Amino acid sequence: MRFFLVDDDEAIRSMLSEIIEDYDLGQVIGEAENGAVINGELLTTKAIDILIIDLLMPIRDGIQTVRELKPTFNGKIIMLSQVEDKEMIGNAYLLGVHYYITKPINRLEVISIIQNVMEHIRLQKVICSIESNLTVLTTGKTLHQPAPVAATPNRIITAGQYLLAELGMIGESGCKDLVDILFYLDKHESQGHIGHEFPSLKDIFNNVAIKKLSLSSPDANDIKKEVKALEQRVRRTIFQGLIHSASLGITDYTNPIFEEYAPKFFDFTEIRKLMINLQNNSKPSISDCHINVKKFVKVLFIESKKRD
Repeated sequence: MRFFLVDDDEAIRSMLSEIIEDYDLGQVIGEAENGAVINGELLTTKAIDILIIDLLMPIRDGIQTVRELKPTFNGKIIMLSQVEDKEMIGNAYLLGVHYYITKPINRLEVISIIQNVMEHIRLQKVICSIESNLTVLTTGKTLHQPAPVAATPNRIITAGQYLLAELGMIGESGCKDLVDILFYLDKHESQGHIGHEFPSLKDIFNNVAIKKLSLSSPDANDIKKEVKALEQRVRRTIFQGLIHSASLGITDYTNPIFEEYAPKFFDFTEIRKLMINLQNNSKPSISDCHINVKKFVKVLFIESKKRD
């Protein structure tokens, strides 16, 4: 990834550069001490993927700069600030800034947010590629040579992957399992099997496990082992989503991602408990959390259908 840093504090820029380089997150292509010296053309020419910019700066602050950049800059923007003014933060979100790092800078927070942004960028590239392929298919350019059914992308999966990225979970091993669950539920519904009763987790895990084993008559013990492993991966992945949501809530309770997704996907009492633990620098433990797997799976399916 290619970064551009804008902050009137040279020490902050130096610290960010060091983190980006030390953790192989990408390359810092340029720096500036205020927003007046950058524009969309400059960032586009330098092929900047991620702009990290301070909220308060002399000459032209972060809000004014982002407002000028948005029509021409398509990269992601991370805002820095020690200011907790809800109105200013709200204005930043309205302009499309969904990532916020508070000062004084915490190395782990910087790494986590940058990695989430990078995953989001990669996912968007995948989505664009899928949509491009779908456009080719629907325009009839390849009708003389139909694609195999297996090669046709499933839009609910794309929608689900987008949601998992928004929840900060896309890099977790259980994401593949959650996508497989979405595929199973979508197929199950299309066959008229999902009515008023949502399938039990046992049935969902069993069917996904059998498909994953790719055997016509898999051994019962193998299915049992795979179901257990699948459930553990999914639980760990949902736990990471809980931590990510709690972290967003600590940074800003009005974060649109936090406001929209936290109460939908998770038990909010668990979110609040995690927020308190994180604020007290207490390391979260999955064993101390009640993870409502069925609620998460059901909401993921419903929300993915809405975006399908």
